[in-house]
Amino acid sequence: MSTRYPRIASLKGVAALRARCAELGVDLPCDDDALAAPASPLAQPVALGPMRGREAVSPNRFAIHPMEGWDATGDGEATDLTLRRWRHFGRSGAGLVWGGEAAAVTPEGRANPNQLMITEATAGSVGLLRRALLEAARDAGNDEPVVGLQLTHSGRWARRPAPESGRGAKGAPAPRIAYRHPVLDRRVGVADDTPVLADDEVDDLIAAFARAARLAREEGFDFVDLKHCHGYLLHEFLSARDRSGSFGGETLDARLHLTFRMIDAVRSAAPGLGIGVRLSVFDRPPHRPDGRDADGRPGPGVAEPTPLPYRCGFGVDPNDPGRSDFGEPIALVRRLVAHGVRLINVTGGSPYYVPHVQRPALFPPSDGYAPPEDPLAGVARLLAAARTVKAAVPDALVVSTGWSYLQEFVPHVAQACVRAGWCDLVGLGRMVLSYPELPADVLAGRPLERKLICRTFSDCTTAPRNGMVSGCFPLDPFYRSRPEREALEEIKRNP
Repeated sequence: MSTRYPRIASLKGVAALRARCAELGVDLPCDDDALAAPASPLAQPVALGPMRGREAVSPNRFAIHPMEGWDATGDGEATDLTLRRWRHFGRSGAGLVWGGEAAAVTPEGRANPNQLMITEATAGSVGLLRRALLEAARDAGNDEPVVGLQLTHSGRWARRPAPESGRGAKGAPAPRIAYRHPVLDRRVGVADDTPVLADDEVDDLIAAFARAARLAREEGFDFVDLKHCHGYLLHEFLSARDRSGSFGGETLDARLHLTFRMIDAVRSAAPGLGIGVRLSVFDRPPHRPDGRDADGRPGPGVAEPTPLPYRCGFGVDPNDPGRSDFGEPIALVRRLVAHGVRLINVTGGSPYYVPHVQRPALFPPSDGYAPPEDPLAGVARLLAAARTVKAAVPDALVVSTGWSYLQEFVPHVAQACVRAGWCDLVGLGRMVLSYPELPADVLAGRPLERKLICRTFSDCTTAPRNGMVSGCFPLDPFYRSRPEREALEEIKRNP
């Protein structure tokens, strides 16, 4: 597949990266040399606050982002594939594991029929993941990381269980919505008579999150993440201006009612458990491909027409929704910190309707579109968002995102950003699927293994979107040898 933008791997050295950033007009700090521990800013510990009766400390500035798995059982329990991924997180050397992956709090809240779930029936299986991760960390000689669990309800992106297996076994959409959306209702298949989630159902949801948090505490997790990002349910409530009742309305206070009710419920159910929030601090209107290229592949993404002012965004200028407005997100972070929730994982957009914003890459997933911008611009936007939040709320402990596309330059840019105070921790997602030990190698001053570096081919998204298990099919020999790879290549040839 051809691309309009130079591959970042073609930039030979830091000077070339700086030149390309200058050409694009983006600000991306980058150090000439990546330092090893103990001199590196990335090797410095950071206190995360009280968790389970102690002051939790990340031994370094690397974090592992939660990722949505597609390899649990139909009942939401971990499998050998799930355990393998969590063991890799332990081997990584990262000081903070932000949830490992998204765990649904109810069966109807899963984004796929094989997503991990935490309920009374599955809690022991989820706890096994944590124990396996810590054992792997010890076996690798790494410092013990702080480990959380991301709690989620997929809302608009929820799916029913699928009895079949293989390609297409992704379950039928079963959206639960906070309000009606002029574009996404049509895209997800929300019928005209689909009910908006009622206030009493939201009360039940709060109870489900609190119950899941209690179970996580009992299984030894240090904290839980209340997932407010990427278009999932709690994120959608942040923009519920056109919702009536107790959990929506014009004012930010009205739209934050659910968030703070949930925090208080979690604290009551699981005293001493830490709380974090992964937050999409900006969004964009849904995008679609602009036609097809000469090879018949989707063209670059363009914004779908939406009514103005755009009332469905959080962190968006309603009169110009292609621009960010951080007023409300910063107000939310300030309120979270004042409420004792300091751990904020800053992200943006959604992988479902603006993948180029949430996950910068040259190669789109099979249901996506070609990038409408150099992915370096997307990386710079995400890092700038973390910088904006940290500057506005210095007491927040900010985890940044958007790193994988930087590839060989991750150590140089991450070191510079942490030194400059843009963020407190550097969060890696896709990169550790192909290269689990990257944080450990950076901290030890070892050269990066080029053959393991994620090149953002998006197979880890395309495979599950087509009913296959999660993993890095291009670079991980384990997944490369699985039978799904042939089917995946066919999907990429004929999306």
